[in-house]
Amino acid sequence: MLKKQKVKNLKQEKTGKMRKLIFLLVFLCGLSSLAQVSFTAEASRSKLGINERLKVQFKVDANGDNFRPPSFNGLSLIGGPSQSFSEQYINGKSSFQKSYTYFFQPEKRGKITIGQAEITVEGQVYKTSPIEIEVTAAVDQPNQSRAVAEAGSGIHLVAEVSKSNPYVNEGIYVVYKLFLSPTVNIRNWRPLDDPKFEGFWSQNIDIERLELKEGEFGGQPYRYVELRKTVLYPQKTGELKIEPLSISVSVEVPTDKRDFFGRRLYDIVEKNYSAKTRTIDVKPLPIAGKPDDFSGAVGEFEFKVKTNKNELDAQTSLELTTEVKGRGNLKLFNLPKIQTPSSFEVYEPERKENVRTSSLGMRGSLSETYTVIPEFKGDYVVQPNTFTYFNPRTETYETLKSEPIAIKVNSDPERPAESQVASSDRDDANRNVISSKNNFNYIKLNTDLKPKDQSRFFQSPVYWTLFFLPFLSIPFMLIFGKVKSRETDQTQIQLKRANKLAKRYLSEAKKNIGDSKMFYESLERALHNYMKARLKIQTLDMQKDKIRELLMSKGVSSETISEFLEILKSCEFARYTPTVTADMQKDYQRAAKVISEIDKEVK
Repeated sequence: MLKKQKVKNLKQEKTGKMRKLIFLLVFLCGLSSLAQVSFTAEASRSKLGINERLKVQFKVDANGDNFRPPSFNGLSLIGGPSQSFSEQYINGKSSFQKSYTYFFQPEKRGKITIGQAEITVEGQVYKTSPIEIEVTAAVDQPNQSRAVAEAGSGIHLVAEVSKSNPYVNEGIYVVYKLFLSPTVNIRNWRPLDDPKFEGFWSQNIDIERLELKEGEFGGQPYRYVELRKTVLYPQKTGELKIEPLSISVSVEVPTDKRDFFGRRLYDIVEKNYSAKTRTIDVKPLPIAGKPDDFSGAVGEFEFKVKTNKNELDAQTSLELTTEVKGRGNLKLFNLPKIQTPSSFEVYEPERKENVRTSSLGMRGSLSETYTVIPEFKGDYVVQPNTFTYFNPRTETYETLKSEPIAIKVNSDPERPAESQVASSDRDDANRNVISSKNNFNYIKLNTDLKPKDQSRFFQSPVYWTLFFLPFLSIPFMLIFGKVKSRETDQTQIQLKRANKLAKRYLSEAKKNIGDSKMFYESLERALHNYMKARLKIQTLDMQKDKIRELLMSKGVSSETISEFLEILKSCEFARYTPTVTADMQKDYQRAAKVISEIDKEVK
């Protein structure tokens, strides 16, 4: 029995040692798996000329978050950062790599140190080693043969002006053209800064559809597209500056990588372009020959005065219309006033503008219609009017004159016959009769009769105060209502903007269903841009932890947050793995649903 007990104890001891050994092996394997995470920094050159380009890549072989780039003192960013993912399965083993790519132009000679970048993988922070770069003097033949190093060369933004030496109020236009070399492909563009046209009256011309045209730049064949057109009318003389338009362009640049079939892979690089400032020398209008009635019209015009009646009864109305037609600064001058007989009662005119604006300037008509009432019977003549304008084509002032208009006024059928006796005693039948409107001024119509020594409430100060008090309170009520609804209106505007962004990118993703990479790129952009608009989050803060924290602070449920982050994770992996159309359709519907849920829950 004692021997059997010893054997049993030995077996238990061996079993305990085996368990400890297995536990130790598992623990060591876990440590080795953690140590296998690699996060490195690579530069395309360790020594380069100041006129050469530098490519810097940060690579990690695990799916990390919270990437923090180092400072790049002494280097000017010309492209990036762009992200890329790759995942491979070889002999049942998977490999993953995520990279962040930058393109730089050196700013000065000497040694430059690129510091440490940081990234977080499963709660552990990893850092790269610093990189030393030496920048020398400019080389005769810079190494810029690769399209990656060029990072968007062959693109030019140009501002073309139709006339650089116009007169004041003479119409010109500026068109912004983006020239592209045949070897350059762009994805899209967006404006960074709109130009201001100080000293000009300006109006943008709508371009319904951007059309790619053939042309030349620097004597070489180029393609170009007209991005924007603006009509300008200078309002003062001397040198006026047309500020540049600045845009950001997403450019496709080839990389050193190739796909399974040997085709070169491309990265998307953001690059900014600005048109040069243009200076316009505006000439004053000539003093010699300038008529006194000139009102500032510049262009080529026609002028006429017309009426809708040539015969009518006294005390009835007719319409007199002055009209200018043609091409020029139609909205920037006043029409001449009509000259009528003194016995005509004339009311303020109604102004009408029928003007369309194109790259050739304003064209159309401008009119003013007067309502006129003759007071007495007789034959009258509306004397001709003159209209003067400056013609920049002939560089002279030109005066147009309307035709005289004869108007016959019959007796008023409702007036007693004896009221017209005075007209028979006139010495001249064609003389206008001017009615005296001051004959009865001695009669006091407004009296202030009241009993002596007796106060009254009607029309007293208290009466008028109480009478106007409700009306005076209306503006304060309106202001109070606007203040109360301002926050609600702002929220509604932000919701509409977020929905518009999400719908636009979701629409793009829907069109790409069937192409895994394009679909998930569009879907990821939709979710990111929605977060930017809804939570005012910046691109560098677009990490899952930051998004989770912000959504929770806005009152979004944990289920909705998890669903949103799960879709983002799917986008990161699905772009580089085979995905069937049914999965894309499902992810599209999930994205639309989760955006709707966030809109409902965000407070």
